[in-house]
Amino acid sequence: MAGSLVGPRPLEVAMPVVYRVDKFVVPDHARDEFWGHVSRTHEILRKQPGFLDDALLERHSGPGRFNAVTIVRWSSADDLPAARSAVEAAHQAAGFAPRDFFERAGIEPDVANYAEIPAV
Repeated sequence: MAGSLVGPRPLEVAMPVVYRVDKFVVPDHARDEFWGHVSRTHEILRKQPGFLDDALLERHSGPGRFNAVTIVRWSSADDLPAARSAVEAAHQAAGFAPRDFFERAGIEPDVANYAEIPAV
């Protein structure tokens, strides 16, 4: 059939990359246990759909309040619920309650999701 037209392809809307940034004030006495829990959690996160990469950071200088920061980059916000469920299930299976640990160890968390902004 000559001249057959196929309509325009719908524009694909890219979901913005999401950065999960968790900052913590971790007392010295809880440092090793804290990083052990973080390591186990990130092992789970790295296996989840949408995981792009991560960074585990510890402050070595400067006056900042937070001395531990974890960053996970996800392909979209749609990936977060399944990742959260996987981590919660693993914590429950291990008998680990993060809030209880933070309270017992005196760790102060500050957690949020971030998206990139255009250059200003």
